Amino acid sequence: MPYENERGRPDGSHHIILEDRQRLSVSGVEEVESFDESTIVMVTLRGILVIRGENLHIEKLSLDGGDLRVEGDVDSLTYEDDRREGGGGLFARLFR
Repeated sequence: MPYENERGRPDGSHHIILEDRQRLSVSGVEEVESFDESTIVMVTLRGILVIRGENLHIEKLSLDGGDLRVEGDVDSLTYEDDRREGGGGLFARLFR
């Protein structure tokens, strides 16, 4: 059907809801590239999103629906521009 996209979201929406810097909900997630207790790196419909904090835990991940729920102490949310020329790979930029 013409209105459907890759992850079953008819509008290709990407939303972020952060509650009390403790609970984070993200929609439009295509892939989780890496995660540990301090950093989660994911590919969303709008680019690469890096979540940094402490005691981060993925509570729910549904790639079919494109939904991710994280709990922990969220310090920052950053979109990385993966189209930069000469910038190296994602991990080269993360660990500069």
